[in-house]
Amino acid sequence: MLQPVAVASKSLADYTHIVGRPLVEEIRELAAPLEGRKVLHLSATAFGGGVAEILYTLVPLMRDVGLQAEWHVIYGREEFFNSTKLMHNALQGNPQDLSPEEWATWRRYNEMNARELSRGWDHMIVHDPQPAAVRDLVPEKAAHWIWRCHIDVSTPNPATMGQLLPHLLNYEASLFHVKQYVPPGLESGHGVNIVPPAIDPLASKNMALSHDDAVYVCRQFGIDTDRPLICQVSRFDPWKDPLGVIDAYRIVKEQRPDVQLALVGSMASDDPEGWDFYNSTVAHAAGDPDIYILNNFNNVGAIEVNAFQSLADVLVQKSTREGFGLTVAEALWKGRPFIGGDVGGIPLQVTDGESGYLVSSVEECAQRAMQILDDPELGRALGRAGKEHVRRHFLTPRYLRDYLKIFHQVEGTGC
Repeated sequence: MLQPVAVASKSLADYTHIVGRPLVEEIRELAAPLEGRKVLHLSATAFGGGVAEILYTLVPLMRDVGLQAEWHVIYGREEFFNSTKLMHNALQGNPQDLSPEEWATWRRYNEMNARELSRGWDHMIVHDPQPAAVRDLVPEKAAHWIWRCHIDVSTPNPATMGQLLPHLLNYEASLFHVKQYVPPGLESGHGVNIVPPAIDPLASKNMALSHDDAVYVCRQFGIDTDRPLICQVSRFDPWKDPLGVIDAYRIVKEQRPDVQLALVGSMASDDPEGWDFYNSTVAHAAGDPDIYILNNFNNVGAIEVNAFQSLADVLVQKSTREGFGLTVAEALWKGRPFIGGDVGGIPLQVTDGESGYLVSSVEECAQRAMQILDDPELGRALGRAGKEHVRRHFLTPRYLRDYLKIFHQVEGTGC
């Protein structure tokens, strides 16, 4: 049997004051005919990255509305995750495809996990490409199969997608963050659904944190809370461009010598390249005492991330390629001014000039950061608009509603 993930209990009623009674009532109406359905989420890792964070809230809320929801993590060693990291990058456009040996490794681990997968599920939600072949290997283990894609596969390496696509075509439904991410060959029919992810406003990373508490936490890491702070929260990954953030910070520092930079990220078990790029980021900082590079191995957890986001004068997500970028919604939810790369799902969350800024270069990022630092009222206005946009579109109860609609869709019962 695959490894089950333990999750806490959550109550949908607790979100009513944030998302409103009409949405909560709609969810309960959708859930009532589905009571008792056995639902399994299958993913590659239980910590680090947005997928795990989503499931730690989504699974308990599915249980609260009457579903028998579980979450299992697939088995994999370094050779498997090395192969899937190459696949992940290739599906986002990297020209390097997997070698025949790496494809064989991916298939072998899918076969191994398929054998260990328990049976009797009504709905099986397979997350991302790592376990995507499992459905073809043991279709009898679930009545309905759904593939959830969390990355941008709109312009994939053709050879890589050519190997993966036949597996995807056999799912009854597939979910993508935005329409533009649907890969060629899957766009017509095949139960394609556009479902942006969401954040949990009551999770420790996103709950309201007092200014004094945020100051206390940030000071534990050496931050001078009386000086301006630029902060990016993300994995240490080339697509997140932390090196570009450092370069933008250096431009700002020429005019604002008191500015500080914090790069805060988590290291995921399915990202073997993460440590290499973390070390490259440290090297690029070149010992600057005003650059703080922190991760979950420095005791940076959810509360610490919350504190950095709540206290920062400018929040950045300078991605050059992005799936959706939940750290954007998290940042906006704190009501802080935000600058993001004009890629992937970030423009879906940010209206340029109204709820934040979208940028396409180091120089533009630095210019917008200076603009915010020089005009605190502008920063407050951007922050207010950004938080309201997230409240209306990117909180977990809406995400739960979308899944319930898809369950009805694949069962043929309508909504």
